[in-house]
Amino acid sequence: MDIKEKSALNILERYKIILNEIELEVSAPSKNEFSYQVFISDGKDKISLLVFFGKKGNKIVLQGNKDLKLYKRINELIFGEKLFSSETSEHEPQYPYIGTDESGKGDYFGPLVFAGVFITPESGQILKSIGVKDSKELGDNRIIELASEIKKIVQNKYDVVFISPEKYNQMWSKMGNLNRIMGWGHARVLENILNKCDADEAISDKFGNEKIILDALQEKGRTINLKQITKAEKYSAVAAASILARESVINWFSIASKKLKIKIPKGSSSEVERTAKIILEKHGTEELNKLVKLHFKSSKKVFNKKGSSDE
Repeated sequence: MDIKEKSALNILERYKIILNEIELEVSAPSKNEFSYQVFISDGKDKISLLVFFGKKGNKIVLQGNKDLKLYKRINELIFGEKLFSSETSEHEPQYPYIGTDESGKGDYFGPLVFAGVFITPESGQILKSIGVKDSKELGDNRIIELASEIKKIVQNKYDVVFISPEKYNQMWSKMGNLNRIMGWGHARVLENILNKCDADEAISDKFGNEKIILDALQEKGRTINLKQITKAEKYSAVAAASILARESVINWFSIASKKLKIKIPKGSSSEVERTAKIILEKHGTEELNKLVKLHFKSSKKVFNKKGSSDE
């Protein structure tokens, strides 16, 4: 498999995770002559999503009845919001600045990880030159390689906040809201970096009202000019943060899979639920509770219980 094929498959896999998050059934990717393809269903209608690979790079195509609500919904989600835009911004924010991002919120298994990176004009240019971009557009091996390079380039001017599934469940029981947990995580990363260096501006991907993060910030962080921007990964510091956060998630899945001697899948799907049931049968409830985000709807099927909330 060449690099263009790997890129196409990785883009499709990331779409699959996002579509699973909004409770759409997504088939396993199948390979055609020049593309990878999945079928998407809402239980009533079905359309297909293809990612082509070729000399000019990857191309995303949606196929199906354009009058269907499902088609319109996915078309707006993908092309309206440009989820996987590989374009970078022509204008970076005022240097130096901090970018933050998170990874793992759509995975039933595994942690929720927040990361932040402080960059200067010089480090920003170097990050661009080595190919730093949205982690959703990169394969796992490339993420691990880039994460190592990023840490060398920015030295100690980054931070990673790791929330294990067990800790996440405790926080959910207290906060009962993902946006509040997200605000807390982004705020902690910002505070930790500001204890190492000074910045007047910070950017994060938009997930809610800026007030959620600002309220969670401590005294030092409340002086910073915080911006939440849709698809903020176009900014070098946020892209770098997304890579560091994803690296931590990837490492967790690798370690947990080796420990349990079973490949733990990412995302939230029927495959994920089957794996969770196997772990439940072999290792019991206590062990599984340490591996999953219990409020996900998948818990209803895995534990045969009612009352789990939305992801």
